[in-house]
Amino acid sequence: MSDSFDLESPDRFTAGTVGPPGQRVFYLQAREAEAVVTLKCEKDQMSALAEYLAGLLVRLGSVVEPAREEQELLEPVEPAWTVAAIGVGYDEADDRIVVVANELVEEAAEPDATPEPSTETEPASARFAITRAQAAAFVGRARTLVKAGRPVCPMCGQPREAAGHFCPRANGHRVATT
Repeated sequence: MSDSFDLESPDRFTAGTVGPPGQRVFYLQAREAEAVVTLKCEKDQMSALAEYLAGLLVRLGSVVEPAREEQELLEPVEPAWTVAAIGVGYDEADDRIVVVANELVEEAAEPDATPEPSTETEPASARFAITRAQAAAFVGRARTLVKAGRPVCPMCGQPREAAGHFCPRANGHRVATT
């Protein structure tokens, strides 16, 4: 079983990537005191979290200046585990946005095996209680990272390589980049 984390007031909450466009790996990272938590996630998860946080900040009704902290990932980038799902809540008493990530657990099942009762406990989770300013900074950073990827084909929405791609909407013909 992987470790779970509960950061009540992280001094850093950011997004980052490692690798070239088309092969990037996406990460969520937070730090509280000496504890650094890095989680591997999907581009779509990061994008959805950023958009949800942006909407939440609007609903909370106050314009927040993003935190003026360094947003790059802290080295070494070693993920504790991969994210399966992300949830968001708001702690009104502490005026904190609570981001909860749950671990992706893959079950190794053999096709002809009789299912064994699970001896595993619940998947790991990570809870980050961030400020509005940290949420605003995360939104800006995540949006920048998502946009820095490969351009998408205007016809099918799939990522394009530098030499174009075979577009299913163009009957399999190569669509050149413009």
